[in-house]
Order: sequence, then C-alpha cells, then structure tokens
Amino acid sequence: MPLVLEGLKRLEYRGYDSAGIATQQPFEVLRAVGKIAQLEPKIIGKHSTIVIGHTRWATHGEPSELNAHPHKSEDGSVAIVHNGIIENHADLRADLIKKGVTFKSETDSEIIAHLIAYFYKGDFEEAFRKMLSKITGAYGIVAMHKDHEELLVAKKGSPLVIGVGDKEYFIGSDASPFLDHTKDAIYLDERQMGVLTKTGYEIKDFDGFNLDVEIETIPFGIEAIQKHGFDHFMLKEIFEQPETVANAFRGKVKNIDGISLTLPSNLRRVLLLACGTSWHAALIGKYILERSSRIEAQAEHASEFRYRSPVLHNDDLVIALSQSGETADTLEALRLAKEAGATIAGIVNATGSTIAKFAGQGMYLHAGPEIGVASTKAFTSQVVALNLLNLYLNRNATYRQEIINYLKRIPEQIQFILDDAKVIENIAKEYAHASDFLFLGRDIHYPVALEGALKLKEISYIHAEGYPAAEMKHGPIALIDESMPCVFIVTEDNLAQKTLSNMQEVKSRKGKIICVCDFEHPEISNLADHVIKVPKTTWELSPLLTNIPLQLLSYYIARERGCEIDKPRNLAKSVTVE
Repeated sequence: MPLVLEGLKRLEYRGYDSAGIATQQPFEVLRAVGKIAQLEPKIIGKHSTIVIGHTRWATHGEPSELNAHPHKSEDGSVAIVHNGIIENHADLRADLIKKGVTFKSETDSEIIAHLIAYFYKGDFEEAFRKMLSKITGAYGIVAMHKDHEELLVAKKGSPLVIGVGDKEYFIGSDASPFLDHTKDAIYLDERQMGVLTKTGYEIKDFDGFNLDVEIETIPFGIEAIQKHGFDHFMLKEIFEQPETVANAFRGKVKNIDGISLTLPSNLRRVLLLACGTSWHAALIGKYILERSSRIEAQAEHASEFRYRSPVLHNDDLVIALSQSGETADTLEALRLAKEAGATIAGIVNATGSTIAKFAGQGMYLHAGPEIGVASTKAFTSQVVALNLLNLYLNRNATYRQEIINYLKRIPEQIQFILDDAKVIENIAKEYAHASDFLFLGRDIHYPVALEGALKLKEISYIHAEGYPAAEMKHGPIALIDESMPCVFIVTEDNLAQKTLSNMQEVKSRKGKIICVCDFEHPEISNLADHVIKVPKTTWELSPLLTNIPLQLLSYYIARERGCEIDKPRNLAKSVTVE
C-alpha cells in the first residue's frame, strides 16, 4: 500500500482535487477529497497485492468523495479508474438508468464500471472489451474485478505506461510512480489494452488479438524527479537550464543536416501547433523562420486550429510542440493536418509519448522530467529546438556557423544570470503584493512578454498581461498608474529607441518600471526603477536569455506570497482532455 501512495504523490504535479484507492483482497474502495494526506489515515493497516490508485481532476461533477475515483459498479463487483472524457456519457447513462442501474456520482467515469458489470457473464476480459466498444472519447482505463486476480487496462487518447518489474507490474499515467522499482516500460499505443496478472502480462488490440510490443528503457532515473535541496521543483528546473539547453543542441550542432527531417518536396510554409507556454515558443519560432530563413511560418493555437476549418496543403510542414507529448488539442490538430496531406513532425520532451509516436519524426528536447506545473526548462529547450530547425532549413553555411558559435555560449550566459538571482529576488519582494502587472516587448520579445505574464499569473495568481510594446497606446496605457508595475524587455537593436519611448510614457504616468536589457543606456538608468542586465547574443537566441529573469521574478514573487508554486490551483501539468 505505501508503494501506491508514493506513486500517487509523484503524480501530484499533474493536478488533482481528490484521491482514492481500490484493493482486490479484500475488495474495497477508499476515497478522500483534497490532498493525498487526507487519504492516508483511511488506509493505515490495509494490505493487498493488487491495488489501483487515482488522483482526480474534476471535469464532470464537483470535487467530492462520491465523485472521486475509483468508482464501483452497483453490484460491487467492478472497480475502475479513468483519465479522460467519455463523450457519449449522457446517452449511456440514460440507457443504463432505463435498465435499472442507480448512479452514485455525477461523473462520466462511473459509466465504465456499470457497463463492465452489465456485460459480465464470467469472462472479465470479454466484458471489458464490450465496454470499450460502447464508449467514445479519450481515455486511459484500469479495471479490477472482485473474482479475478488481474488488472485490465486500455488506452485511447490518454497516456498509459506499464512498468515491467521482477515478478511485479505497474501502471501509470507516466513512468514517475514506479521509477525506483523498474526502468523497463511499455508505452501503450492507441487502441491497445493490457491484461496484467501476478505472473505476466499480455498486450492486445481492442478486438482481443495479441500484439508484440517493445519494452523500452526509461532514459532517466529516480534522481531526476527529486528536488536535490531546492525548495521547489520549479526553482530546480530553472537552475537546470544551462544543462538542459546544452542537452537540446548536443550532437546536433556538429551536423545540422543530421537532424534528418523529411520535408515536403517543395516546402511552402511551416505551421507550428501548440498550447500555452509551448505556443509562446512557437511564436518565437515563427519570428525566427520568417526573418532568418524567409520561410512563411504560422504559430497556431492548437485548440482553435482544429475547429476553424484551416486551409492546409500537401507542401506544408506542420510541427506540434508539446512538453508532455500528450496535449489533447495539439494531438488532434496534428491528426487533422496529417489527414489533410501535410507533412507532420513533433518537438516534444517526453519520450514514448503519443505525439512523438504519431508524428514519426522531429526532435526530442532531452530536458528530463519537468515536474513543476509552470513550464520553464522545456520552454527554453523548445526555443533551442526551433533555432535548430531554422538552421536546418537555412542553407547559408556562414550564417549557420555564426549561430552555432553563439548557441554554444548560451549555457554559460544563462548561468551568469542565475548567479545574480539575488538581485531579482530582492526586486520580487518589492512587488509581491501588486494586483496587476504589464509585460511589454517588441518583435521577438513580444512572445517573451507573453510568457513572462503567463508565468506570473500561473503561480502567483496576480493578474498579468503581455503586450507588444507598440500596442501599449492602444489600450493598456489607460491602466498605468503608480500601482502598476511594467516589465519591459529591450535589447540593443533598431527598435530599442522606440521601446525607450514607451518607457518614458509609463514613467510620465508614475508607473513602476522593471527593465530586462542587454545594454547600458543613460535613458534606461533614468527611466527604470530596476534594471536586470542579461548578456548579449544574436537576435535569434536572445529570448533564451531575456526569459530567464522573468522566470525567476515569477518564482520569487509567488514564494513571497506563500503560493503553492509547483502545484498552482486549478492547473494541471498535462492537459489530456479538451
């Protein structure tokens, strides 16, 4: 039982509002609302060799003990846990009610247990497959029956990983729950199910035919998901960036053409699909590809792209960006692009993920596990990957070598910023109780401003907005007064003077100014209340440096406010439902 509890704790970063477990011997379900700590007293002294555990994130029905997982069938014979959404739950619920079934929860998941029990005629696996034939939507399911010493699992649109140990087997939404027991794993593909017993396992398709699957070795150990002396995973991950940036380009800069992407024969444009922080990286990629390689590029919100009847061509390259490789909207948008005949690829961090497998080509970030809900090192590595994509598409050898030379210096330049984190910590203390923030940048630093605002609102719960600095006069300037901190990102380029003019407009309205810059200028010293200096690099690589102070600023403000930094309210690390 402690093993299951520890596994659930390692999944806390994914977000949850309730937790529960089910045991096969004896067959019972125990649940609690809130943190896992509320569940622990209920399972003291409990023992079982077949156990399922779950942390729930409410989608159908409010957080409550009745809505928490696992769910049992009405006759008490079946217990299930489920990630995802059953899209036809309303019709199935109505049909089961007509058949006399009484529901105890408001969830869509409870339907699964009732369906299995309804179809059960002594063959657990057959009943499970019949249930799968009735439900539609995205799901990762684990089911248990009181009369069968086995677990049945199924995957469609929501990740499931099977850990293969020494006469023991594990199931997780990702590999982190069982890393200290085994590094051998099976990443289930779409429409695959598993039968796990005490003596072995079988992987089958939904029709029951056995499949040969590969056991993969997880490329990191338990130490990768530990804090190692840092107060929070987010701070650890910020400070890991000199290493993770180097990992992102290691082995690629010696031979850019070795990236080996299959491109359309006559590349027309690049579409970058992403959500949240990954979309900000995609927007940076758009700026880089268009200016440096003169290739038409678009950064698309995957959640909007898939529903707006986009025009796609077979000479488009469509790339999905996702830290987890499981983001539901991004996966479905990529699927749409493939169906339209476009060439697809992925830029992901998680090996074995659904997007990585579906895309079939692309780049891994090699950033290691990112536990903090607010993405930091994965974002930075995505920007590195997009710079590598730019070099791959750009045929100018001199330009390539220049960027590579500067890229090699980025890890030590990030370390230079981190070594001066105390300055940013002190600034954070001064503004920790502000109610609003404005982040402003021009050109390639507009996405950096968006990302800085997102980080702050995610973990400190302060309202923050990111805007192009040139748009300040078209609305945001109405909000500026002595209580409104404004963060400017300005680098020494042909737009610097225009941004300094924006700073003057804020100053004249008594706004507070924090300036992140890579050069010294008398006007900056006169206008800014605080200056955070970053090293110089090329235009393409500059977001890799200007973003770091904004991550630190958000972290230290959230810490000063006493926020739950690694697990901010209402947020989940991996958004695997629409």
